[in-house]
Amino acid sequence: MKKICDLGVIGLGTMGAMLSLNFAENGSDVALFNRTPEKAEKLRAYNPGLGERLHPQASIEDLVAALRAPRVIVLMVEAGPAVDAQLEAMMHLLDEGDVVIDAGNSDFNDTVARNRRWDPTGIHFVGMGVSGGELGARHGPSIMVGGDRKVWGRLQPLLEPIAAEYEGSPCVAWLGPDGAGHFVKTIHNGIEYADMQMIAEIYGIMRDGLNLSAAAMARIFADWNRRGLSSYLVEITAIVLAERDPRTREALVDVIIDEAGQKGTGRWSVIAAQRLGVGATTLEAAVSARTISALRHERLATGEIYGNLDCRQAGFENSSEGIGELEAALEAAKIVAYAQGYAALAAASRQFGWNLPLGEIARIWRAGCIIRSVFLQDIARAFDEGRSVVNLLQEPYFTGRMKATQQALRRVVVKAVEAGIPVPALSASLAYFDDYRRTRGCANLIQAQRDLFGAHTFRRLDAHGAHHHQWPAD
Repeated sequence: MKKICDLGVIGLGTMGAMLSLNFAENGSDVALFNRTPEKAEKLRAYNPGLGERLHPQASIEDLVAALRAPRVIVLMVEAGPAVDAQLEAMMHLLDEGDVVIDAGNSDFNDTVARNRRWDPTGIHFVGMGVSGGELGARHGPSIMVGGDRKVWGRLQPLLEPIAAEYEGSPCVAWLGPDGAGHFVKTIHNGIEYADMQMIAEIYGIMRDGLNLSAAAMARIFADWNRRGLSSYLVEITAIVLAERDPRTREALVDVIIDEAGQKGTGRWSVIAAQRLGVGATTLEAAVSARTISALRHERLATGEIYGNLDCRQAGFENSSEGIGELEAALEAAKIVAYAQGYAALAAASRQFGWNLPLGEIARIWRAGCIIRSVFLQDIARAFDEGRSVVNLLQEPYFTGRMKATQQALRRVVVKAVEAGIPVPALSASLAYFDDYRRTRGCANLIQAQRDLFGAHTFRRLDAHGAHHHQWPAD
């Protein structure tokens, strides 16, 4: 078979199909393979304008044979064992210098293990995070590449044309070796979980505390999207709230069951943060809230048991000041969530020796990805100024914003608690902020307890070294 294709794509689900079309539209000839070959044929048939660049293949062998050397193959299969099975099925067909890219939502630990296994063979394994959903994959995602630095020169001409752009700069970068790309995508998704949960909590306050209609809320979120909260998720929240159900003509959001799905990446971000010793409490609260949302039948039964508890009347006001307070609270909580995510990125960079370009990560998140927002530019600027960034909550731009908004977050959380409206992510953000700024905490008591029951020792304010006390209970 004549070697005519620039790259191959294996797995033509939604994301695989959209990425294939994106590659083709931007000048690449793409060999296509799916377990059900009809998918590849249909993709070409349904996109006649790109048909000359889409090349369905009947087998893995045919796909490999159709690729120019050194070959580039993109795997768009389900994360986990399916990736390993696909690798095993085709590795004997590949040559030294070929590149296999796992562009799914894989656990970065699996990616590290695959690099260790395959890199010594001379076949390069690349873990690549892709954010932006179906539309992003088709028209320009944010792309986070990890793996051997040597293959970036081979991949860059293929990936830059398909990536989103921000002010003419492609939102794609090589971020570090082995699992770096997938880890950054994992933390991206953790921040995404937190952002979505906090927006949902503000929506819940508007619905249950202010009795606002979905249409009224849509106008508020659309207005917020013009200022400091400008972001993709706030933008689509306004769109979602304005949408009508074709069947009932009611607000579509009001007929959707309140159970949120999850595919695991948010949970991985929390597990990784815990293993790295980083407090990511807002991300944890968001993951937990999704888990509780899925227990709908249990929630309905529990609601019957407790009924309407005698909570104080909500103190929220449907006024420009009241709505502004919600806006400021969401902004403060959002800054905390990004601070936690970036703390996890920095800790992983140190622990795994990745030397992650933290400013570059902010830049490639400015367009294409789900968490793109206006202040990513300010995060990038913080890292570009050459100072050592310990935590975003210490950075001048964000300290100013937190000082201006933290009282609003405090008031919103108090009012929600008194009204019995759950705000787990908003309250977790506030607690983290208060804990992180506390100059004298209460962990000294914990250390005393640990020393009493386990002789774990403690450090003193007035002396160096570790100390153990002979407690009365010893």
